[in-house]
Amino acid sequence: MRVQTTARTDVGRRRSNNEDTYWADEALGLFLVADGLGGHASGEVASRLAVETIRDQLTTWAKGGSPPLSLGSAVAGAPEAATHLVNSIRLANQVIHGAASARPEYHGMATTVVAALVAEGHLILANVGDSRIYRVRDRKLEQLSQDHSLVREQVALGLISQDEAVVSPQRNVVTRAVGMEPTVMVDVQTESIQEGDTLLLCSDGLSDMVEEPFILETLIQAGEDLEQACEALVELANARGGRDNITALLVRISEVGEANEEGRPGFWRRFLGAGQA
Repeated sequence: MRVQTTARTDVGRRRSNNEDTYWADEALGLFLVADGLGGHASGEVASRLAVETIRDQLTTWAKGGSPPLSLGSAVAGAPEAATHLVNSIRLANQVIHGAASARPEYHGMATTVVAALVAEGHLILANVGDSRIYRVRDRKLEQLSQDHSLVREQVALGLISQDEAVVSPQRNVVTRAVGMEPTVMVDVQTESIQEGDTLLLCSDGLSDMVEEPFILETLIQAGEDLEQACEALVELANARGGRDNITALLVRISEVGEANEEGRPGFWRRFLGAGQA
């Protein structure tokens, strides 16, 4: 299997600093976007700590080292890598919550996280907060992640409509974030992979400003040019107001081969055909 990826992040038009952090590693098949929460620069610190912790834990395991600490039950019915991904996010939660408790300037900091991991012939997705993972398949856009936000809960309870949620002054209030509490619940799911699938991992600086039909149209118009697609999405979010930091990370499945079922550290590098030891 082979993947192609590109990403763009932008401060937007109303913020003075960028609290988004992303990571894309085609060789590991690991893709992350984190949107920091907190005053001053603490949101930036939280998102960076999350990405670094998750990246480092999974990279160590993939190179034959110890897996991330077991900080909860295994993910039932899923590849082993799914449990390690979730545990790396749980560890990031401990790191961020500990830093926020130890240093007054970091008090209250937290971050959203969306993660995609290509491993064992599967696409493993994990998320906490309201950053999103979309998939384009057969020219249709589908949100694969579920927002952990106040307005989503209000819509689910029938308290407000979806149209009201879009303009609600509480639309950016998250109900779950990495580092917010001593422990965190991580949503995780396993999806099939098809050649030509395109994933979009993004912060709410994009999804709040650009409606889904326009996201899909932009991706279709860009065709095979992922860099153009990323640039166009960021430009569109800024043109709509750029109220927040904007991050877009695109992943395209360009070739699907036979799944590697070895199930041991390092398997997904070989599975991706990256040729790296």
